[in-house]
Amino acid sequence: MPGTVHHPCSRRTPVMTEHMTGAQALIASLEQVGVDVVFGIPGGAILPAYDPLFDSRAVRHVLMRHEQGAGHAAEGYAYATGRPGVCVATSGPGATNLVTPLADAHMDSVPMVAITGQVATPLIGTDGFQEADICGITMPITKHNFLVRSAEDIPHTIASAFHIAATGRPGPVLVDIAKDALQSTIAFSWPQNPELPGYRPVTRPHGKQVREAARLVAEARRPVLYVGGGVLKSGASAELRVLAELTGMPVVTTLMARGAFPDTHEQHVGMPGMHGSVSAVGALQRADLIVALGARFDDRVTGRLDSFAPEATIVHADIDPAEISKNRHADVPIVGDCREVIADMVVAVRSDQSEGRVGDYAAWWAQLERLRSVYPTGYTDPGNGSLSPQYVIQRIGELVGPDACYVAGVGQHQMWAAQFIDYERPGSFVNSGGAGTMGFAVPAALGAKTAEPDRTVWAIDGDGCFQMTNQELATCAVEGIPIKVAVINNSNLGMVRQWQTLYYDGRYSNTDLHTAPRPEDPDGAESTGEAGQDPRPGRIPDFARLAEAYGCVGLRCDRVEDVDATIEKAMAINDAPVVIDFTVHHDAMVWPMVGPGTSNDDIQYARDMAPDWDDEE
Repeated sequence: MPGTVHHPCSRRTPVMTEHMTGAQALIASLEQVGVDVVFGIPGGAILPAYDPLFDSRAVRHVLMRHEQGAGHAAEGYAYATGRPGVCVATSGPGATNLVTPLADAHMDSVPMVAITGQVATPLIGTDGFQEADICGITMPITKHNFLVRSAEDIPHTIASAFHIAATGRPGPVLVDIAKDALQSTIAFSWPQNPELPGYRPVTRPHGKQVREAARLVAEARRPVLYVGGGVLKSGASAELRVLAELTGMPVVTTLMARGAFPDTHEQHVGMPGMHGSVSAVGALQRADLIVALGARFDDRVTGRLDSFAPEATIVHADIDPAEISKNRHADVPIVGDCREVIADMVVAVRSDQSEGRVGDYAAWWAQLERLRSVYPTGYTDPGNGSLSPQYVIQRIGELVGPDACYVAGVGQHQMWAAQFIDYERPGSFVNSGGAGTMGFAVPAALGAKTAEPDRTVWAIDGDGCFQMTNQELATCAVEGIPIKVAVINNSNLGMVRQWQTLYYDGRYSNTDLHTAPRPEDPDGAESTGEAGQDPRPGRIPDFARLAEAYGCVGLRCDRVEDVDATIEKAMAINDAPVVIDFTVHHDAMVWPMVGPGTSNDDIQYARDMAPDWDDEE
């Protein structure tokens, strides 16, 4: 199950002590921890490691086109498997190109190990050619990092790196290895239990705190289970469902927790946050008890913090003690792994119920049902014959189904993908939440598909995001990684344009990307199919032709009657990557919305239209 953490140092039998180079020891160490694929690009400082990698039968190397792509591919692999993804880069600019994916993985608690080459030990600190202090640069955005100066330290460091990345709160670990350490000869010995003084993540929750949480659940009248990405990371989706059904509490799943609880379950009231559903936002605002599981009360969920859930008692469970009470004071703090916390809560709730202590939430559910029925998440058709982006994404979800993996970039298309596709299982939605990294989708989809080659993987991308990392389509074509990419092409930096519409008087400064013509442009609508001979004016670039140049199948669709046929055509192609340019209306906006710096009480479900909170049954 995605999110399940296994001890990374127990997957292979120990090798006998033998002499080898540091580079050979590195590859042998990767084999020991069970690595089956790495994403990377060679260069001078890391080159010694690529020679023994050439001979490895256990570790596949996927040659990426940019180090940022390697990092995001490692993230996609981690999302799909629950195990640390691995990326490799050389020193200097190769290493610094990993900064963005490392920061992304750090924000979203993604287990990842980045291995970088460093200049030879005598050159460290001299500003040598292609030297960068990557450990210093990444210290704030990694869970831990290592600078390895001696070949003898390589096995222990690799064992430690994978253990740290995968245990406790998952996260990225950097291992920077000096070139001369890779070239030196050592007697290889694999450490069975690496000693890590001071690293003792707490996984078992305190029983007294769990029992207090169960008591509050029974006494509450308006409780909510606020589910964050930590539930997925701990592999606790099954336990969550048991707890929810046992208590009858409404469930909200954050952007990072989509799929942790089935969208179609009657107790799921939506996604909270800036672009969450009215029912989910309203549930949190009016709750008298919030049980937060693996969530961090970030600003996109709380809105203006001092107005968030003013009447709620807070139970906050998280494996990272630094997150508890960081933003909102926890009345009942619980430090522990979400899977163990929820399992213990189930036991405690059952004990209370056996003694007649059962919560009565009938009136609460009546309020939430009204919000769900009166203010469903929807959209308005443009009405001028152009495609609605929400319709396109909704049809992808309906035709492709819940077993697929959907990987989103960042912006409007990300929010629409979260809103208009039903996620029924863990690992079905992958996106960049905390950092909001443009360019995430294509390489992350590549990594997810590499990890699960038999699963259909769709990247839902925007025309702005797509142009940041679409060179990895070449990797997909060469390596035989047939992802599907739906480019939601509104010819703009869509979310920025939305804010310019709402908050900058429609002054569209530098957001038009010229990737598609306006509806009023000449030539009318273009038919669906392979890239034609006469592209419409303003397509810079022509995404369908660009896809073909990269060895992929390029399709285009800009008519509503062609949407289903185009998606089905893409689904029928399984021997090559497919890119669809969905040319959509450029003025579509994401609703509902909580404006920046405002209270969740001020949510709008359409422009200048707010829910009537006082009309309670």
